[in-house]
Amino acid sequence: MPGSPSRLDSGLEVRLRNWFDRPYDDAISAARTCYSPRVVYAEEITEKQRRSIGPLTFFGGHHTVYQHATFEFALSGLSRQVVWCFLHAFPFYNSEQQSQRYVRLDAVQAHVPRQLAGEALALYEAALERAWASYHALARCLAPVTQRSLAALWRLKDRQSKVFARNLAREAEKKAIETARYVLPIACHTAMVYTVSGIVLHRLRRMAAACDAPDEARAVVDAMIAEVEKRDPAFFSEIGEPPLGEDEVPERAATTGPCTADFAAQFDRSLEGHRSRLVDYGARAPAVVAQAVRSVLGRPELGEDEALDLVLDPARNRYRLDTLNVSTHSPLMRTLEHAHYTFRKRLSHSADSQDQRHRMVPGSRPMLSRTLSAQVDVIEPELVAEDPAAHALFRESVEEAFHARAELVRRGVPPELALYVLPNALTVRFEESGSLLHLLHKWTMRTCLNAQREIWEASMDELAQVRAVHPQLVRHVGPPCVVRDRLVAPRCTEGTHFCGVPVWRSFPEIERRI
Repeated sequence: MPGSPSRLDSGLEVRLRNWFDRPYDDAISAARTCYSPRVVYAEEITEKQRRSIGPLTFFGGHHTVYQHATFEFALSGLSRQVVWCFLHAFPFYNSEQQSQRYVRLDAVQAHVPRQLAGEALALYEAALERAWASYHALARCLAPVTQRSLAALWRLKDRQSKVFARNLAREAEKKAIETARYVLPIACHTAMVYTVSGIVLHRLRRMAAACDAPDEARAVVDAMIAEVEKRDPAFFSEIGEPPLGEDEVPERAATTGPCTADFAAQFDRSLEGHRSRLVDYGARAPAVVAQAVRSVLGRPELGEDEALDLVLDPARNRYRLDTLNVSTHSPLMRTLEHAHYTFRKRLSHSADSQDQRHRMVPGSRPMLSRTLSAQVDVIEPELVAEDPAAHALFRESVEEAFHARAELVRRGVPPELALYVLPNALTVRFEESGSLLHLLHKWTMRTCLNAQREIWEASMDELAQVRAVHPQLVRHVGPPCVVRDRLVAPRCTEGTHFCGVPVWRSFPEIERRI
């Protein structure tokens, strides 16, 4: 059996990789520049200005001066749960995170709350051990399943090649662990490079209690702040507001008790069979976008179809072919901000952790400690559901995890701590909104067959519903190979990761096999 779980005090590691040498003075110099005939530099700032201009700008709400200083952290030994509910739960950050899709997690490494002791601690750690055992067993079970599916997709019988066969075996193993990760607990450790501005770090300190992992969030933020204070103590000692206490957070005060299964059932019925259901949109969006195009270009004579083609047709707008995604820098593309859509959706914790990375399509994700009922509530991957042996392993694992959570709560463990033993397959229900400008980028990336299965299904579902109400706005929308078809080579931007399917020939009529 792999090694035992790491406790938080020995597992969490926070290091500052890159930083501004004088972040506080840099902010003061930026503030002074607003009232100066020239640019003011940090070296010019006096002690009097530090004491007066700093508090004046901060408490006056002039926070952009604290956005210039940027801090790049190396974070490891933190849970997937704290990343999902806190570090990735807002738009203003950048991160590159260890992938559970492609990295095999052999050792048992997970967050263990310091508050746990005695029987509760033993129960918690046993749940983690069982989850990892299930992960390994499920990966072994799924390997031949994924290999058969890929062999059919790649037409292996027609390509008698040893190199191709080896590549197939490697890809099959990746697909197996990608699916097996659904039984890993959300306590599972992860590692990342995480970059934020100074004002965001202030806000993270203030808001650590406003999530489902308040203790771990505080530990992570405190360690980040300690790293900054080694370089410039003034950045937090001279300005700032104290962290909110848990009793001051409205999300906690607004709930009265544990949720029942009624909430989940009502939500699921409201989806009407969709993974992601369109629940609101601007009815006149095509006309509004077309008028915005006329205004940008100064061409009042443009008909609606002509105006929309100028912004959306890749043959007429080269920005649609640009891999750098320069849309927000284009006056023409910014007209798509005026079309807005809201979806109600249902994903696993694992899939939503990837979905939320589309930060310009934000979601109002739930406080799971307040919205989960006691019943087993998970998303089962299609690959698992189609194989009886894999299905049995999966169900046994998730049922054990929910039982462990119930036992921890029964022993008096706070709900947000008991959550950690639940699996990545845990169901997350929420609303998500975005403008067509940002949904366009998301749908381009996530209708590719290399996208995570659940997110691909949700994106295809969303696109079909928008096509039903506003066909003229999405007739040129699809994965990169569809957008680039006949206009630029290569069609596929994935290089050696090409899915092997000529999607551009029939999109959106595509059958996804794996």
